[in-house]
Amino acid sequence: MTLVTTGDVLARERAVLAFNVIQLEHAEAIVRGAEAAGRPVILQISENAARYHGGLAPITLATLELARTAGIDAAVHLDHAENEALVREAVELGATSVMFDAATLPDDENVARTALIARAAQERGVWVEAELGAIGGKGGAHTPGVRTDPAEAASFVAATGVDGLAVAVGSSHAMTSRSATLDFGLIAELAAAVPVPLVLHGSSGVADADLVRAVEHGMRKINISTHINGVFSRRLREVLAADENLVDPRRYLGPARDAVAAEVERLLRLVA
Repeated sequence: MTLVTTGDVLARERAVLAFNVIQLEHAEAIVRGAEAAGRPVILQISENAARYHGGLAPITLATLELARTAGIDAAVHLDHAENEALVREAVELGATSVMFDAATLPDDENVARTALIARAAQERGVWVEAELGAIGGKGGAHTPGVRTDPAEAASFVAATGVDGLAVAVGSSHAMTSRSATLDFGLIAELAAAVPVPLVLHGSSGVADADLVRAVEHGMRKINISTHINGVFSRRLREVLAADENLVDPRRYLGPARDAVAAEVERLLRLVA
């Protein structure tokens, strides 16, 4: 298989799952889980993850190599980048899709800056995702309680030329319980109004059955981060608690990586 863009995957699949990479073990687990499921996958690196590693290149280059040698199609995506320079760097490094997030800016500035980024990235064959802000630009689309208006979403896509749109339908970031209530009617309305794939952020807070329903109603890209971090952390704690003398990181990071791989496989099969 090969390194692909998010657009390549979505052209063939009803929906695709995107998992965030924080460290190398995350990337390895995501690829292994996808290979076990026999499904394509997106590996995402956020601006926060780049900051954690002291720069975008180290974690991105490692993730790209894992994607290139994977036994399934994999895309490497820059997630939630608010800095245009970081988007340009991701494109130069070889990321196959990017999300430019100007959703906290006033709407006219969001549109103008997003359109410029979209044109520049698309000229390099890179798929571009964006996010429509809340009214007045206060907070992003995944601020709790915000909902995306279908007409505004269609207008934003037309004005910016983006390839995918993150929309607000009831999920929110960093939820540790899977208790979000999605508006499936709104998802269907957005899917009918917006000519590009819809993206669900904050999917860690969405229960299995509702993930399936979201896809059935038109959601195409499903972003998951906090949930797999929880899987990783719980397994790591179990291993450390079982042996207080354990000091070799491979002995506790390995089982945590394996637990994430199993959950990635399960979720990919769930929405296949």
